Amino acid sequence: MKQTVLKIHSSDSVLVALIDLEPGERVQDEGNSILVTEAIPAKHKLAIHAFAPGDSITMYGVLVGKAKHAIPAGGRLTTFNVQHATNSYDLHAASYQWTPPAVDQWKNQTFMGYHRSDGSVGTANYWLVIPLVFCENRNIQVLEEALVNDLGYGRKKTYQRQAQELKALVQAGRSVEEVLQADLQSAEQSVSGQLKLFPNVDGVKFLMHDGGCGGTRQDAQALCGMLAGYITHPNVAGATVLSLGCQNAQVAMLQEEIQKRNPHFDKPLFVLEQQTVGTEESLISQALRQTFAGLMQANSAVRQPAPLSKLVIGLECGGSDGFSGISANPAVGHASDLMVALGGTVILSEFPELCGVEQELCDRAVDAETATRFRELMNIYAQRAKEAGSGFDMNPSPGNIRDGLITDAMKSAGASKKGGSSPVVAVLDYPEPVRKPGLNLLCTPGNDVESTTAEVASGATIVLFTTGLGTPTGNPIAPVIKISSNTALANRMPDIIDINTGTVIDGDETIQQAGERILEHIIRVANGDLEIAAVRHGQDDFIPWKRGVSL
Repeated sequence: MKQTVLKIHSSDSVLVALIDLEPGERVQDEGNSILVTEAIPAKHKLAIHAFAPGDSITMYGVLVGKAKHAIPAGGRLTTFNVQHATNSYDLHAASYQWTPPAVDQWKNQTFMGYHRSDGSVGTANYWLVIPLVFCENRNIQVLEEALVNDLGYGRKKTYQRQAQELKALVQAGRSVEEVLQADLQSAEQSVSGQLKLFPNVDGVKFLMHDGGCGGTRQDAQALCGMLAGYITHPNVAGATVLSLGCQNAQVAMLQEEIQKRNPHFDKPLFVLEQQTVGTEESLISQALRQTFAGLMQANSAVRQPAPLSKLVIGLECGGSDGFSGISANPAVGHASDLMVALGGTVILSEFPELCGVEQELCDRAVDAETATRFRELMNIYAQRAKEAGSGFDMNPSPGNIRDGLITDAMKSAGASKKGGSSPVVAVLDYPEPVRKPGLNLLCTPGNDVESTTAEVASGATIVLFTTGLGTPTGNPIAPVIKISSNTALANRMPDIIDINTGTVIDGDETIQQAGERILEHIIRVANGDLEIAAVRHGQDDFIPWKRGVSL
């Protein structure tokens, strides 16, 4: 008989419903029979015992909330009867002991990547076209129109055919109802059949943004640091940069940030300032000549074998549900541990979603300095959120809440599972680059696109992205592998999901087996053997983080 509820940790005071439960049903907890007192949708939580107002509620073995009102045994936990709460945390003497998982079967495995002169290895080979300030966005669009299709990187706009069908119905005098009921032809997206002029270049990417001027000097510095992270990224062969000339984000600031990341930077880099060059035509013509010259150099790169230790994996989630923390995130956590055991690097970000698990992460830090920096960055971020009239407790989205993640601590306890169990080797403040193999914590918002953008800026060459509700999120230069927490989502949105870990909920696979399957998928993507959904759809989400509060 299929399991109907799950107790995640032995000390938990709640159970997770794995299926919809009806009033009057009974569920079992360690030999005790609990009467379900109200309808409990799948993914939501029910009380193991009665809670009085003020009682602590534990899940994943940590405090995730307190009862606002009385909750009977077998009752459903909701935003009405539970409020966010976490335990305080402190620094302890470093004594964390970690037993790495067995990785013998992958120890001599390699992937075919692009080797850069600084010793890093990319999983792709892109050329970037970047504005230093939003004033140049239109010129970036002009370059995109000139370059993408003619170089063979365009995609067929198959939805245009559907629009033409509807246009014909309107011209034929059909009614509104007939238009709404029209049976349109399939709109499957496919890559243009035109051959690429530069076959070893995966694409030309155009990173438009709304920053660079009008904000604080700190915003400009952070933007330049983040853009420098993309320019120096292992997945990037070179870049064309457009500057207006008078903005806060000056060319010298960008060059300074590039030097911080790579003092021996030697990739092709072309920088043009419109106020110096003059007319738009002169600017665009010069940018086109230089970009073609750069692409000719980029095309000389070829994939060569590299050890798995050269991979840098970003860990991300978005559209989380009540199953994310018990299937997809722990499975990614096991894959993270496998990567660390192989000498690789993983990045766990989204600091608002580490609220409530700070003590565990502090205890896993390799030294007091690392733990102290994590605590300081968390405290500063939390204080800024409060000063803006918000707080970490307001992080869960309406979709999270509808699917059972009713407090930030509950969401965080599950989200942090993506980081596995390995030691924390470094804590980074946005937009710092990763420099140490192992588990790195990166201060970013919980916003999934801002956080994914930041992880890639810090060096992630592949991103593992878990979701329970479904999101198409991608990145311009790093493959974002989408991992479903439940089988229903994988079946409903197969066009955006790459891996289904709902098999864990279904009882068909263990966390460890799912994690190993994820690692095998990573290797195939790193080789360039497998095109994932976000790349196939051209999902190039890119949002730099302004250091104001963004939850």
